[in-house]
Amino acid sequence: MIIGVTGSFGSGKTTVASMFRRLGACVVDADRVCYSLMAPGKGVYRKIVRHFGKAILKKDRSIDRKKLGEIVFKSRVKLNSLNKIVHPEAVKSINKMICAKKNRVVVVDAPLLVESGYYKKMDKLIVVRSSRKQSDTLGIIRMQAPLKKKLALADFIIDNSGSKTKTLLQVRKIWKRMGV
Repeated sequence: MIIGVTGSFGSGKTTVASMFRRLGACVVDADRVCYSLMAPGKGVYRKIVRHFGKAILKKDRSIDRKKLGEIVFKSRVKLNSLNKIVHPEAVKSINKMICAKKNRVVVVDAPLLVESGYYKKMDKLIVVRSSRKQSDTLGIIRMQAPLKKKLALADFIIDNSGSKTKTLLQVRKIWKRMGV
């Protein structure tokens, strides 16, 4: 079974995914996959530098994700350009990781499952929501699909605005309902 975990930036997706890991699921962290693809020497790295210029590089030649974020989260066109470079390779890598985990429950922790359409490959979609406000992330949140859209597609919704104990109770309930 493949379970997608998504939600807005800062909603607690990774916290929820780690709770599923403790219950026995294998977790694929899409952000980590993307970061590894952006390492110096990789094809994705070269394409990003070619497209956005060397000004996004740190002294050690690695991509300064903060600088890149400042560029792409102010422009949907630039964000789409970055996504067109990264997403196809990320999907390939994630698919390989899922295939390697045959007969296991796999949780894909990914902020852009809905935006990319990759949620359609999931057996179940869980949306994590939180009432916590993070004003410094508004640019990132503006570039994501509206929470309403994600909630409408969800098989399960986890409210992560309370304590970790309350969140864990919701995770366990969903785990049990899925029969895994």
